[in-house]
Amino acid sequence: MDQFLANDSTLIQHIIHQLNVQAGQNKIFSDQPPDPETAAGVILLLGNRENRHQNDREPCLILNKRSLKVRQPGDLCFPGGSVTPRLDAQLAKLFSLPLTSLGRWKYWSRWKQTHPQTARSLSLFWATGLRESFEEMRLNPFGVKFLGPLPPQSLVMFQRVIYPMAAWVRRQKRFFPNWEVDKIVYIPLTDLLDAANYRRYRLCLKTDKNQQSSNSGRDYPCFYFQSESGAEILWGATYRITTLFMEYIFGFEPPTLETLPVVEGRLDQAYLTGYK
Repeated sequence: MDQFLANDSTLIQHIIHQLNVQAGQNKIFSDQPPDPETAAGVILLLGNRENRHQNDREPCLILNKRSLKVRQPGDLCFPGGSVTPRLDAQLAKLFSLPLTSLGRWKYWSRWKQTHPQTARSLSLFWATGLRESFEEMRLNPFGVKFLGPLPPQSLVMFQRVIYPMAAWVRRQKRFFPNWEVDKIVYIPLTDLLDAANYRRYRLCLKTDKNQQSSNSGRDYPCFYFQSESGAEILWGATYRITTLFMEYIFGFEPPTLETLPVVEGRLDQAYLTGYK
């Protein structure tokens, strides 16, 4: 692992290779066009940030923390969102031109030739992720390097299928969150590779003042991160995509749920509706 984390170019090339291998072994996209009513494109965003303990930079996962003005407030998530079919189809053509990020991906020509429908779906979700990321955090769509796709994940509490695309921020140093985002959170990959940072998230979902749902007390695996401004918990679909990425790239799997220490959480009705 250290040989990959010590050098950006080595890490990037390793990620590109591994994700392409996994995409060949696992069917990521259906042969049918995606359902725009339920499909969402997100970006698993990676980049460097100053090391908290040493005078150098380290590769990090870059996440948004959802604001109190949206559904699932307080959750860590990837930038991205729902597909806007007509707009994103046009943007997909732009963002797959020869000198753009997708156009410069070493496997793009092969995908277009051998799996045209899959290539169209990939370009659509990449365009969706870039558009939404620009809106949410002002990510420069021309300042990222496309690394490859990951398998989709279905949300448990909402009717949504998330299609993640991995990318590397090349030079952008600052992001500017909009009203949907409380703040940007950087998690070093070395922390994600530390088994001691994983927990069992015991959730109680409160539906009203006097009643609790059947999900009360259910346990979920999570990643517990002590940031500069307090503790953060990564769980749900974002956790599943992140840990799958870590398995593909580094061969790392978190400890089993039964062995993890418990942290408790409580969700109210605003978590599902986005308003109090």
